[in-house]
Amino acid sequence: MLRNRGLAYAAAFGCGMVTFLVGATPAPVATDPGPIKVAVRRLTETQYRHTVADVLGPQIKIEARFEPEKREEGLLAIGSSQLSLTSAGFEQYFALAGSIAEQALAEGQRDRVVPCKPADATRADDGCARQFVAAYGERLFRRPLTESEIAARVRTAAAGTARLHDFYGGLQLALTSLLVAPEFLFRIETAEPDPAQPGAFRLDGYTMASRLSFLFWDTTPDAALLQAARSGALHTAAGLQEQLERLTSSPRYEQGARAFLADVLQLDGFANLVKDPAIYPKFNQSVADSAREQTLKTSLDLLVRQQRDYRDLFTSNETYINRSLAAVYQVPFVSDKEWAPYTFSDASERAGILTQVSFLSLFAHPGTSSPTRRGIKIHEIFMCEPTPNPPADVDFSKVKDSTQGTVRGRLLDHMQNTGCTACHRRSDPPGLALEHFDGLGQLRTTENNVPIDVSADLNGSKFVGANGLANYLHNDPRVPACLVRNVFAYGVGRKTEERDEDYLAEQTRIFAASGYRVPGLMRQIAATPEFFKASIPRGVSP
Repeated sequence: MLRNRGLAYAAAFGCGMVTFLVGATPAPVATDPGPIKVAVRRLTETQYRHTVADVLGPQIKIEARFEPEKREEGLLAIGSSQLSLTSAGFEQYFALAGSIAEQALAEGQRDRVVPCKPADATRADDGCARQFVAAYGERLFRRPLTESEIAARVRTAAAGTARLHDFYGGLQLALTSLLVAPEFLFRIETAEPDPAQPGAFRLDGYTMASRLSFLFWDTTPDAALLQAARSGALHTAAGLQEQLERLTSSPRYEQGARAFLADVLQLDGFANLVKDPAIYPKFNQSVADSAREQTLKTSLDLLVRQQRDYRDLFTSNETYINRSLAAVYQVPFVSDKEWAPYTFSDASERAGILTQVSFLSLFAHPGTSSPTRRGIKIHEIFMCEPTPNPPADVDFSKVKDSTQGTVRGRLLDHMQNTGCTACHRRSDPPGLALEHFDGLGQLRTTENNVPIDVSADLNGSKFVGANGLANYLHNDPRVPACLVRNVFAYGVGRKTEERDEDYLAEQTRIFAASGYRVPGLMRQIAATPEFFKASIPRGVSP
């Protein structure tokens, strides 16, 4: 592990980390014509892991518990702009940075990582250290380092070498300071005066590169994207289009689409999922991990590899299963591979993503199903319609009593409660249509020996069961409109506002006209000026 914490601490704090430790926002923006900070987003866990793997190598082991993330307006990507670091969190990041630096510069790795050799491995070599810091700093900070940022790390490397009599030990300290700097742990977005529009600002090229790379690949910009930022190509229509084609045609696009889908579908909920073992003996960690992976594998295959209509996500009975899930679905698994494609029959009532174990188990109680929770999440995740919290004086005892009748009957009784009817008439019907699936997602037709009625009426539209709900969502225009909103909000890291409505409506129209293809939607949105619009704080003028 790291052998001289003090030097690396000094390098990190000397470069401004202290501002971020106590929940502070960036320093007040300047009013001169130079670049200004317009947004700050903390890296997500997957962004951190992907960046380290891309910059320092996939062999680096990252064993750590990350600071909690925050979901806002349905997305962790929006909540990340409201996060800072606690003191304990910084200590965790610091220890992790030391571990990463030690692995990256271990014997057997250093010749691949360090672009030069010191004249004497027991003495400082400022020239070689400078090459290393400049090269890796640009990838980690997602922009070229300033002279002062480079010089600080070169001094750290030299001081560490003098104490340790080991050039690579000193270089570890310099790399550690890069990995705990706010410029790495946070995506700091910067705007600059727009030369084409006097009095206006635009995002600088490196911020544009980061928005593109994190949207499409969930990682730091690669060398080609940084070069496009450096040359100014990203500020041209042709240069931007060239990068969009490259990003979406790369195999790495699946990694970015996976991160987006995991966020939108709220699959982080598996980290805290609990089921009553007496009621659901088949549930275990393997089932939880498999359910999450099934949804991602199925969605990526349908939306990215096959590039099918997004709305088919609700109606397609094609999926992937493994041995753990086969036991829950009560279907045979005869493959000798870990995962195998599987097509559910019509009689199974399995149709699309809402009938997979992930959705059905995530949005249920530990010991029972929950039509209300499932209905709320259908509106929130797929229609972008959040449901207000219930009144404080609501009596939930009747709904939670799992010993009498069906959940449907208990909910109908509950809806007689004043103040509940309006919300439950909207939230409950989609969930009631899924009541042939218990709190784990297993098929059933009775509850407490009473047949389960899965008919539903939502805003005058009547449908029956999971298949009826799937067709309802497939044809509801709010569903593709919600995806458009989520792609935009995920990419820019802020909630949408009234001023965005005309733009979003136009993007939804284009999405429909193009056959509801998701890669095309992401490329389409990232090509618009609105995606790179800089939100300038009041009082700032170019």
